[in-house]
Parts: sequence; structure tokens; C-alpha cells
Amino acid sequence: MSILQTKIKDAFATEVWFDADMMRIRLLDGREIGVPLEWFPRLRDASEKMRRNWRLVGKGIGIHWEELDEDISVNALLS
Repeated sequence: MSILQTKIKDAFATEVWFDADMMRIRLLDGREIGVPLEWFPRLRDASEKMRRNWRLVGKGIGIHWEELDEDISVNALLS
């Protein structure tokens, strides 16, 4: 198994925030990733209040927005 595969497998989100056109995620190991909101139309079109209403799933393996019916896997973002 490569080092990259191990790091992806062990990636857990701890925090989520947004700027004008990006979603930012802080990982447990200190890394931060950013992905375009264009990839997630429900989040792109949601209000700031709706975007902030997220919760971690499985100790951080995923992020869930109940009101938007949106789920994002950290592993999928890193793959």
C-alpha cells in the first residue's frame, strides 16, 4: 500500500467552511482541502445559513447537510 493510499484511507474531517466559490475542509491531521462549489449544486445554491448547518458522519469520514439532503465523503474528495 502506498503512502498516499494510507493517508486517504485515514482522512477525517474536523471543520467545514465556505468562501465565495469554494468549500474548505480541515482534516484531523491538519491538512486543508478546497473544492469548487460548482461540483455540488445543492451547496452552491444554498444560503449561507443552510451551508453552515452540517454535521460530521462516522467521526469525520463524511459530511452531511440534513436540510439539503447532501452527503460528501472525504475519501472521495481526496481520490
